[in-house]
Amino acid sequence: MVKPTNNVPCYRQSGRDAPFSLQEWRRCRVSCTRWVAPLLLLGLLVVVPEARADSGGDYPTATRAEYVFACMATNGGNQEALQHCSCAIDVIASILPYDKYEQAETVMRMRRSAGGYLGQEFRTALSNEMMQNFEEAQAEAEVRCF
Repeated sequence: MVKPTNNVPCYRQSGRDAPFSLQEWRRCRVSCTRWVAPLLLLGLLVVVPEARADSGGDYPTATRAEYVFACMATNGGNQEALQHCSCAIDVIASILPYDKYEQAETVMRMRRSAGGYLGQEFRTALSNEMMQNFEEAQAEAEVRCF
């Protein structure tokens, strides 16, 4: 019986097109598992952190849906508006991290609904900068998507 080596598949060493016996197949499978499993694990270690990095700052589905519904209400509520608004939130998400978006959205809502002293709390230099970043992201989304 031929023992498999690391650089040549088992069935090629025996001079056959495929392993014939169950023992040969098991030996080949064990041999291949020794080098395939570490490669797969290494591949996962490389791919998974990249996926996490992309989705780590990703917006929750409910936030995306809320933006799209509000945008569609403003832009006619048809299929074309859905496509444009979905594109817009994707562009905003690519520019503005979720925590910054959430802060800007809070400032915007408080400016619209709060009056008196509470409304003034959201008109500081910091909140103005948050709104400016958000408005720039929205402008970029409008250029790319509408």
